[in-house]
Amino acid sequence: MRKLKIGIIDLVSKGPSHTLWARIMHANLASIMPQVVACWCEQEGHEVSMICYTGAEDLNRELPKNVDLVFISSFTQAALLAYALSNYFRSRGAVTVLGGPHARCYPDDAVQYFDYVLGFTHKATILEVLNNCTSHRPVGKQVAESKQPSHLPGVEERWKFIAPTLKKAPFLKFIPMLGSLGCPYTCSFCIDSEVPYQPLGNEVIRKDLQFLLTKFKKPVVAWHDPNFGVRFKDNMEAIAAAAPPKSFRFIAESSLSILGEDHLKVLAQNGFEALLPGIESWYELGNKSRTQHVAGEEKVNRISEHVNLMFRYVPYVQTNFVLGLDSDSGNGPFELTKRFVDKTPAAFPGYSLLTAFGQAAPLNLEYQKAGRVLPFPFHFLNNHLAMNLKPKNYGWVDFYNRVIDLTEYTFSPKAMYQRFLATPAFTSKWMNFMRAVSSEGYGRLRFYRKVRKLLLEDKAFRSFFEGETQQLPLFYRNIIQRDLGVWWPWLPQGALVHNPNAYLDKSREGRGRVISSITTG
Repeated sequence: MRKLKIGIIDLVSKGPSHTLWARIMHANLASIMPQVVACWCEQEGHEVSMICYTGAEDLNRELPKNVDLVFISSFTQAALLAYALSNYFRSRGAVTVLGGPHARCYPDDAVQYFDYVLGFTHKATILEVLNNCTSHRPVGKQVAESKQPSHLPGVEERWKFIAPTLKKAPFLKFIPMLGSLGCPYTCSFCIDSEVPYQPLGNEVIRKDLQFLLTKFKKPVVAWHDPNFGVRFKDNMEAIAAAAPPKSFRFIAESSLSILGEDHLKVLAQNGFEALLPGIESWYELGNKSRTQHVAGEEKVNRISEHVNLMFRYVPYVQTNFVLGLDSDSGNGPFELTKRFVDKTPAAFPGYSLLTAFGQAAPLNLEYQKAGRVLPFPFHFLNNHLAMNLKPKNYGWVDFYNRVIDLTEYTFSPKAMYQRFLATPAFTSKWMNFMRAVSSEGYGRLRFYRKVRKLLLEDKAFRSFFEGETQQLPLFYRNIIQRDLGVWWPWLPQGALVHNPNAYLDKSREGRGRVISSITTG
């Protein structure tokens, strides 16, 4: 196998971004798998250059030059930038590969613009690409393993590729780590709903933590596990074996069912300073919060009490909600969330709009069968800028009225002041304020108000939301063109649109082939 010049691009941002939040936090959102792929390629003797694009760089200047092969990792919101970059590199003779969440969610769209599109990826998957490294046009090749890998290179092996990105973070520097893959829960909207939970080696965790103490006085570790602490005792033993208590600062996303008081005490002893539990709904998904048999106001009271308890042990808690679930109707879910905001003033509420990401979850087939999935450009599919599902129990204007009202309530001067007073630590107070006044609070509120105004005043805009036309409103096209900037001319023809029912169509084709083989066999 010849020695290849390989470029690896981790797209944290979908275009230039200079908000306060982006400047401080985007470098801390780097993905782990691009670093893993870089390690695997170097282990095979290839020359590797890697960049993490945070939105602050001059991307054209930082792109790897004269490469034979380019790996791009992208969430769906950055897919159009990924498509443009693939077109750019292919025009220069390079073979291009897409990995990451978008490749898993929309592989049948991505193969139109890449030579390879990867699903679950092992080292053997990468070796197959390296050994072939062949252009596949007009349709690329899908390559995927049946499950997640059982082992990944740890922090020490990846450090060469982690360190340059950390230098871009001006204050807080989060080191990404994994203790497990997959999730034991089956939230119907989640990309991990059917991915079996599997822990990674605790010995690797211990060694990586000890390695980090050679680089930082008190490292800040962000666990990328979909649900940290499922094997709670094993995880805590690995941390305790690495160094004395409070040697690290940890951030983790976990479920309230794991975060009982006994576990919270252990987490505090081991240096956990930020926890992100998923609440999602006041009417369903109670298995993640030990509230399977309660709903509505009783669930608000129980979870509020639980989250307030968490602040005795950790200084920062973000509570995650999904707006627009099929179980929601009327004003009740929004008013209950307001009540939670009042009863749990120190918590930072994270709101997501229900989104169906291609073939990420089996439930998306049902949405597509019902004709509810809309062809919003990938650029807006980040759980915040667009809800690509027609709500089951709301009209669009009604829904946006309620989302705007809840967002205004959550980030009102009164709520922000109460959050400031209730938050125990200065860093947490500062983080909450920055998030509220940047793109996450005020920024989303401005965007939602624009969308509501257009729904009321622009008939063509409203028709797109109602599924009466697939003609993309100029409002969205202009945003994409502005965000892509110099990369707009490189966007392949047709990339602005996609088949929102591709998962359903593929499912029907698969059943058709099975029936055909039975009847002709």
